[in-house]
Amino acid sequence: MPTETSQNQATQAQPSPERPNILWICTDQQRWDTIASLGNPHIRTPNIDRLANEGVAFLNAFCQSPICTPSRSSFLTGMYPSTVHGCGNGNDRWSEAAPLVTKLLADSGYECGLVGKLHLAGCHGRIEPRPLDDGYSVFHWSHSHRDIWPEGHAYADWVKERGGSLGDMYEEKGYMKPELHQTRFCADKAIDFMETERDQPWLMSVNFFDPHVPWDPPPAYRDRYDPAKMPEPLFRESDLAAQAKLSGVDFQTEARDPESFQAKEKIAAYYAMIEQIDDHVGRLLDSLERSGQRDRTLVIFTSDHGEMLGDHGLLTKGCRFYEGLTHVPLIVSWPGQFQEGVRKEALVELTDIAPTLLDVAGLESSERMAGHSLRSLLEGSDDVHRQFVRCEFYQALSLLAPGGDDWEGSHATMIRTERFKLVVYHGHDLGELFDLENDPGEFENLWDEPKYGDIRFELMKTLLDQSAFSVDRGTDTTCIF
Repeated sequence: MPTETSQNQATQAQPSPERPNILWICTDQQRWDTIASLGNPHIRTPNIDRLANEGVAFLNAFCQSPICTPSRSSFLTGMYPSTVHGCGNGNDRWSEAAPLVTKLLADSGYECGLVGKLHLAGCHGRIEPRPLDDGYSVFHWSHSHRDIWPEGHAYADWVKERGGSLGDMYEEKGYMKPELHQTRFCADKAIDFMETERDQPWLMSVNFFDPHVPWDPPPAYRDRYDPAKMPEPLFRESDLAAQAKLSGVDFQTEARDPESFQAKEKIAAYYAMIEQIDDHVGRLLDSLERSGQRDRTLVIFTSDHGEMLGDHGLLTKGCRFYEGLTHVPLIVSWPGQFQEGVRKEALVELTDIAPTLLDVAGLESSERMAGHSLRSLLEGSDDVHRQFVRCEFYQALSLLAPGGDDWEGSHATMIRTERFKLVVYHGHDLGELFDLENDPGEFENLWDEPKYGDIRFELMKTLLDQSAFSVDRGTDTTCIF
């Protein structure tokens, strides 16, 4: 494990042969199974496919919370949400419990920029307050396509500069046309940043809002997908009874038969939103090629968490840990330095991104980080990276948000090995245990099955041990609610 000379700072390691630029693309609410070249025959993603063929695609990457803010607080610090007090979507402010990886990179000489979401604090009805020092010298904030911020919303300003009114246009049509879409705004601003001449390496965070709800792609994309040809959600009638048992545990929607909410219509729209993102991923890659920077730029493509999309009768997100919510895409590419066209089965977490970036920048990560650099895997190692991954939900849905009156502020933790997934709903006499080898759809809950008692015990012990050993030295890791 790397040594640490400061609790909050990375330390200078042996410099890399070249400190790469970093293009970090993060979508919002995109499932792992939405990329054509990685196994989805129903969607068109030629540019994400291109990126996967130029790099390493991790087939078993998991977020550390199935909700935006805690997930982002985790992958931006390399720590679990509970460690950095970043557990809830409605946080008043960023806790400053740990530096963002962008701050560490900026301190080492990187110029860091952001366009799109940050979402380390609540922004319902207000401009999100930034951390005291997030490392970003260029900052084009746009939480979503909504026009509910009177000032400080860079996307609304961008639309206005082009003769439009974000609020009026969206209310009139229920969507934004492609040339004025938030996805295009993010790509345009990122390209401007990447093609600016400078004498230092750069990092650009491109944080698209899509494919987050509502499912509102422009017709030019929506019309490419026939709902009748979309795959069926993972659903059995028994799901309704299983979700009824969990009705006291927070979730944003109630379980219903997917036909009752036209799930395949939503899948078609969701795929259309991803295809629109894919077009702009292509523009970003083309910019790197055009400016002669591709071979010295590390590109990451990922998402903060997934989307239920009708699986088990559920839509959107909340306190559940099904694969559709916790299993996310992760592709990393650096031509000439990392393997190309490789698919890795290793279990990895999004906490692993921050230490990977520090590693390639010639910096050592802090011992506080739960993540581990992926560099050896990217360079060809087949060693076991992790025995299990962890995911948390600690009062993650804001009780102040619409619907919050019906939420209890649920707490739950997931541990997943290659074969088994255990979920503990804290404060409830409830849990889930799935054998993913024999039940990849997660339909058969083995929590109460006597013959799986030993497995349940060992997984719960592992989870308890992991919680104890990951305690942040000298810092209370209990989440502040």
